[in-house]
Amino acid sequence: MTPQPTQTPTEPTTLDSVVIRFCGDSGDGMQLTGGQFTDTSAFLGNDFATLPDYPAEIRAPRGTMFGVSGFQVHFSSHDIFTPGDTVNALVAMNPAGLKANIEDVQPGGIVIVNEDEFNTTNLKKCGYPQDYNPLLDEQLTSNFTLVCVPMSRLTREALTESDIGAKAVDRCRNMFALGIVYWLYERPIESSVRYFEEVFGKAKSKPEIAEININALKAGYYFGETAELFPSRYRVLPATHPPGLYRRISGNKATELGLVAAAQKANKKIVYASYPITPASDIIHGLSHLKHFGVKTFQAEDEIAAVCAAIGASFAGDIGITGTSGPGVALKSEAMGLAVMLELPLVVVSVQRAGPATGMPTKTEQADLLQSFFGRPGESPCIVIAPCSPSDCFMMAIEAVRLALLHMCPVIFMSDAYLANGAEPWLIPDMNDIPPIEVTHPAPLTSPGEDFLPYKRDLETLTREWAIPGTAGYEHRVGGLEKQAETGNVSYDPDNHHEMVRIREEKVARAVKTIPPLEVRGPDSGDALVLGWGGTFGSITTAVDQLRAEGRSVSSAHLRYINPFPSNLGEVLSRFKTVIIPEINLGQLRMLIRARFLIDAIGINVMRGRPFNVEYLTQRISEIMDDSSKGQDR
Repeated sequence: MTPQPTQTPTEPTTLDSVVIRFCGDSGDGMQLTGGQFTDTSAFLGNDFATLPDYPAEIRAPRGTMFGVSGFQVHFSSHDIFTPGDTVNALVAMNPAGLKANIEDVQPGGIVIVNEDEFNTTNLKKCGYPQDYNPLLDEQLTSNFTLVCVPMSRLTREALTESDIGAKAVDRCRNMFALGIVYWLYERPIESSVRYFEEVFGKAKSKPEIAEININALKAGYYFGETAELFPSRYRVLPATHPPGLYRRISGNKATELGLVAAAQKANKKIVYASYPITPASDIIHGLSHLKHFGVKTFQAEDEIAAVCAAIGASFAGDIGITGTSGPGVALKSEAMGLAVMLELPLVVVSVQRAGPATGMPTKTEQADLLQSFFGRPGESPCIVIAPCSPSDCFMMAIEAVRLALLHMCPVIFMSDAYLANGAEPWLIPDMNDIPPIEVTHPAPLTSPGEDFLPYKRDLETLTREWAIPGTAGYEHRVGGLEKQAETGNVSYDPDNHHEMVRIREEKVARAVKTIPPLEVRGPDSGDALVLGWGGTFGSITTAVDQLRAEGRSVSSAHLRYINPFPSNLGEVLSRFKTVIIPEINLGQLRMLIRARFLIDAIGINVMRGRPFNVEYLTQRISEIMDDSSKGQDR
């Protein structure tokens, strides 16, 4: 039978929100465990935000710090924007998981460990001193509510009647842990049971795997119910959401669906050409299953081949898209300049990660902004946009395609690892509410002997016409050499080159007419404006809302369109005494704002491979505002 929540001797403690983190070895199934807990919380109507944390190594030595994998879930009875600063409950499957994550647990927080793994060998692997066991440390036991559970042994005992081998049985420890946490936070297990029945029992035709995972989950739930190890049970009530159909969505999944939706709205086919790179690879994996929507995916031999294939697709009349991360954008830079010269639509999805070079492939960063602006030979202007949340990736992916087709130029879509892997509830939109994307091709030539002028421009947008190869009368020259105005013939004339460079720059600048104005959250003027872009939206919004609730004169604004900037950005900045720009880089947007608007913007810059800590942001914003009010130099 499926266990149901039972009445405990005392009424469960009701909490507004909880942050829980599952951690263990990369083979312990922490991403699956966290994903299942998130889905169940979504079914219960909680708002949530997640922070998966993958090890960079494909298979680090088991039990070492290099191989620690984590999944953090913040679930709440009200709107939330971040995965949380401090952890209320930590589930550690081994000593390395505990050592890597214990500092993030709030004092008095719950720490559930698989005590079977805390043996001499594993303690040594993760660097604990000889003859030291953290589970016996009085400081740890006094600072936290430590709950030691022999999960490995109990899982094996629960599955003794199974014919599956010991290795497969041990892999179910994560479901035993999940069952405990389901009981602790009044989560029903039905959704996870359905998941295993449908995915493993039916889709993968492995009912025996489904059965042992379900049995381990139930065993953990019953253990939590009967062991009396916790001082209380906890309840987080549903949040209030607008009515509609919701799903859990990550940034990469939202990007994938947004690109497909844009193609449908433009009545065009997608050619997505990419080379595998963390953290962007999920997009091509997802799109490869959507051939029935006219999607073609091509895994190229390298980054350069991928972007060139995408440009070729756009030349042929499809929507050419390429996806990568920062190192791949560097390799694509020459071909992106070719797309600028050809004036063809191209979407470059850049999912940023910590650099330079290989850096920290699974950690987030915002340090590729200047590369997107200037990282190509010559004057090569591109439109640059950035989603602000995992679900916002859907609409901004549509915007990327719309802008590329409308302005016949490359558009760089700047996501990041936090947005790509993080998830939140998404109200699935009605496709009828998304406006169509108008695509026009040259009208038939009517005059005898009339020549097609491929670089003749629309007087309002300065875009050229998109002629499809093979159409009679529209033969024209393409290539990377400078074009003669209107004819497109090769030209080395200095005045023509100066004119064409200016036109290509002005064409991107005129895109400002087709993007929305910047909106301010809070009062339209005041002592300080906190300006952000990309994945910092949640942390900035939460921090500024908290400060305003304390009586501070502070507002926030978030840039989703970065090149060109929204038309009212300068006017918005001028209404505040101090402009503060938090970034997960060393001040790249701040540099652009200072240069463009001559405003002495102040930066908050931390590069730890993680989203901003809200508490840190509130402290730094307050300090900057206090210094500004005293007239002190920053």
